[in-house]
Amino acid sequence: MKSLTASAALLAIFLLFTGSINVVRAQEQEPLKPGQPAPDFNLPDQNGKNHRLSDYRGRWLALYFYVKDDTPGCTEQACKFRDDIGEIEDLGAEVVGVSVDDTASHAKFARKYNLPFPLLADSKGEMAARYGSLRSDGSLAKRNTFLIDPEGRIAKIYLSASTSRNSAEVIGDLKKLKN
Repeated sequence: MKSLTASAALLAIFLLFTGSINVVRAQEQEPLKPGQPAPDFNLPDQNGKNHRLSDYRGRWLALYFYVKDDTPGCTEQACKFRDDIGEIEDLGAEVVGVSVDDTASHAKFARKYNLPFPLLADSKGEMAARYGSLRSDGSLAKRNTFLIDPEGRIAKIYLSASTSRNSAEVIGDLKKLKN
């Protein structure tokens, strides 16, 4: 009986250890660079509709990761994108926000601020990790934005994006990149 208990304990430790290694590997991956294919995703938005990178093929995509729904900085950033959505769409682009909040939280946030774009629920942080946008403790996304071209390649990366200027920066870069 002691042998079985010791074996079970060793197995539990092994599984815990190997799981930890996978988290570390995801956080230690090479940073993404402009010109690389954007990592694929398949996540639900605030309305339960799944979105994939391929859904945006043929259009520019401003994919922004944010920390938490309905917090001051994240609200400012989302509202700037909301206010600029017409100009962004006129440039042939779409906006998608991503955080580790769930779909119910996103729905409440989108309704409260009349956000006209999808907010993807990355509740396990897997998409944020693939984009190098998951905090080291795995609890929240970093505030990073990726401008993805119509072929699905990363055109521009905004690390630690400014909540007040991110939307305007995306617009400026879209104008430059489209010429």
